[in-house]
Amino acid sequence: MGRRIDAKKCKIRFITGSQHLYGEETLKQVAANSRAVVEMLNGSGEIPQQIVWQPTVTTQAEVTAAIIAANSDPECAGVICWMHTFSPAKMWINGLKLLQKPMLHLNTQANRDIPWSTIDMDFMNLNQAAHGDREFGFICTRLGIARKVVNGHCGDPLVRSRIAAWVRAATAWLDSQTMRIARFGDNMREVAVTEGNKVSAQIAFGYAVDGYGVGDLAEVVREVADTEVDELVREYRDLYTIPDRSDAAMASIRTAARQEIGIRRFLEEGNYSGFTDTFEDLHGFDQLPGLAAQRLMADGYGFGAEGDWKTAALLHSLKVMACGLPGGVSFMEDYTYHFEPGRGRVLGSHMLEVCPSIAAAKPTLEVHPLGIGGKSDPARLVFGTKPGPALNASMIELDGHFRLVVNEVEVVAPDEDLPKLPVARTVWIPKPDLAEGARRWIEAGGAHHSVHAPALTPEHLRDFARIAGVELIEIR
Repeated sequence: MGRRIDAKKCKIRFITGSQHLYGEETLKQVAANSRAVVEMLNGSGEIPQQIVWQPTVTTQAEVTAAIIAANSDPECAGVICWMHTFSPAKMWINGLKLLQKPMLHLNTQANRDIPWSTIDMDFMNLNQAAHGDREFGFICTRLGIARKVVNGHCGDPLVRSRIAAWVRAATAWLDSQTMRIARFGDNMREVAVTEGNKVSAQIAFGYAVDGYGVGDLAEVVREVADTEVDELVREYRDLYTIPDRSDAAMASIRTAARQEIGIRRFLEEGNYSGFTDTFEDLHGFDQLPGLAAQRLMADGYGFGAEGDWKTAALLHSLKVMACGLPGGVSFMEDYTYHFEPGRGRVLGSHMLEVCPSIAAAKPTLEVHPLGIGGKSDPARLVFGTKPGPALNASMIELDGHFRLVVNEVEVVAPDEDLPKLPVARTVWIPKPDLAEGARRWIEAGGAHHSVHAPALTPEHLRDFARIAGVELIEIR
């Protein structure tokens, strides 16, 4: 998956709060009920990471120890807190001041319904999250702790869906703390939005951005053995339709295969999660490595064209969030508008680098002139996309802070076939419509590059922005 964090090994700690006021029998029931809640969530199959039950905390020392243990666990992506009974909030202060993991506050209870005919004070003392969680909520607000609050019984699919979205965002955040992006060459000259302060980004998000001369990469590509190229080209033949198998076309495809193997090797050896390149700096390359970028994205790597490292990092984070979900996530660019009255829409694409995870059908592997860059005709995967909901996301840097811009869109079929456009492409309608959506994106400073994500919903991005502490602008 091209990442330092194995998302499948990440876990969430479930911490239940109570106190000794109610006696040992009540605490035993609290523990049993909180275990049952965890088992219900894990057993649903909807939560992407394992939730790990923790012993009930009843004192300041136990709270602090539980928080320190979560902080110290490199596989812990976050904590879920639930106050089964009334848990006095002053005992949480010292622990919460130390919290370094994302938090979800689950306002739930073991029983879904009030047992109207049998309810007594023992039941009330045991099942009082209705005000126990308010006490906890107050101290979190008092301490300025950013968290997601989810209310409802865990048997409700909507509750589980909201928890699952946060778990995915928390996992992406954990991954971001050790993410590394390799930049081959610099940014496209004179372009503003792809620039930025890499130190500020590492402080804000945790990931590091390292620069390399394109020649460093070209040397690794040159060392790829012909037998390795032969094997990968056979894989291409199995996976894709190749309409032109002339000597010239296959030579270009072999060049693309050599590039893919070399770039993948460079990223794996350096433990990188993503990369950038630019068509203005291809010293030592015969063609723009578009096919390599497409296939590496499909394997979970982040990518940004023209040196756009912020989009490469965001793309990888969204790939982590979407792991196991249908729909795909891709690098994208708004290319051209359709201004027909009442039917405004956008054609999105890029020169070559659109991820086949969003393809509607089996891609074709084709070779065509590029028209810019001054290199030989590059290979690329050509495909269209499935209609349905998606979102476009852009991370930009303003003076002193980062802003995440998110626009909900509806992917639609093109009005006609596109026989003369041999690149991967998609068509979408921005919400609420093209005129308003485009205006608000531009006013927010959203970049011309974005991450296009049919696999995700705005809730995933809301949770990520809250965890990261960045400004979020939603266009819907």
